[in-house]
Amino acid sequence: MAARVVLRTPSARPEAELLDAARRSRRLHRHFAMPPLTPLAFRAFLRRAGQPSCAGHLVFATAPRALVGVINLNEIVRGSFQSAYPGYYAFEPHAGRGFMTEGLALVLRRAFGELGLHRVEANIQPQNARSIALVRRFGFRREGFSPRYLKIAGRWRDHERWALVREEWTPRVTTPRALR
Repeated sequence: MAARVVLRTPSARPEAELLDAARRSRRLHRHFAMPPLTPLAFRAFLRRAGQPSCAGHLVFATAPRALVGVINLNEIVRGSFQSAYPGYYAFEPHAGRGFMTEGLALVLRRAFGELGLHRVEANIQPQNARSIALVRRFGFRREGFSPRYLKIAGRWRDHERWALVREEWTPRVTTPRALR
């Protein structure tokens, strides 16, 4: 089965497409995520994605070609920890169609393979049912609850901690595509 998504390294090329997708998706993201909405915010997104502590991924559907989401591995820590925190969001009208599942499969394959990470920890607001369902599909387990953990959209928000370690990860059948 051919992959429906490819991962691309963030670059200046899709700026207009990403900003348009983020604006279209404001209602979807509300207080769950804060994708860049302005050219200045997009440049900051690119700077963060280019740091050694981040592995940024734009998720594109292959047919028809469309930017469907973003999945970043943030705060990559090396040494004894070998860990990262994923941050991700889909864009309308592509949310809920399985693209992010396929994209996360590719990102996890990269995280536990090429990047040599041992642990990936997703921090998710308890009311974000779609996001929790996404990580559960890959075997993440709930490890705890962190009150007022992250400041999103101007408010400190509670989060659940979900984690997956390499030994518990089962690669999915998605065919990996190289970053372009």
